Amino acid sequence: MANNITMKSSDTLAAGLAECYLTIGSRRYNFMQAKNLEANFDKSKTEVPILGKTGKGNRATGWSGTGSCNAHYNQSIIRQMLLDYKNTGKDTYFEIQITNEDPTSSVGRQTVVLKDCNVDGGILAKFDADGDLLDEDFDFTFDDFEMPESFKLLAGM
Repeated sequence: MANNITMKSSDTLAAGLAECYLTIGSRRYNFMQAKNLEANFDKSKTEVPILGKTGKGNRATGWSGTGSCNAHYNQSIIRQMLLDYKNTGKDTYFEIQITNEDPTSSVGRQTVVLKDCNVDGGILAKFDADGDLLDEDFDFTFDDFEMPESFKLLAGM
């Protein structure tokens, strides 16, 4: 193991060093209220029976995009989308752009743009007389994504 190359601890990414923007129509918002966001790509697979094998294979047949966000409860953008849908029946689709960049790490930056996002619902009103700070969770789906910037490979990879 004398030649084993390992990752430098400085190449991990600080969790809070990110940017998040929502683009709704022609308006772009710095969604600095977000405390955490996670977007997932889930592949749909079908089992494939194969003659001569005791096990089945798996074949990808599609995908779906889902996400969740937790944010400080100090904006009405999500609630406005829900109100507009209730009042008009017209649903709102938007983009979310997330960039991770830690100047200490050698990997640089990565940007992912989630396209055709749509909220599943959300909190309309809340309070907590015994709490400290208010926050809110909302789930969403997305139909497409791009990755205009990718992390660099770590030295030794």
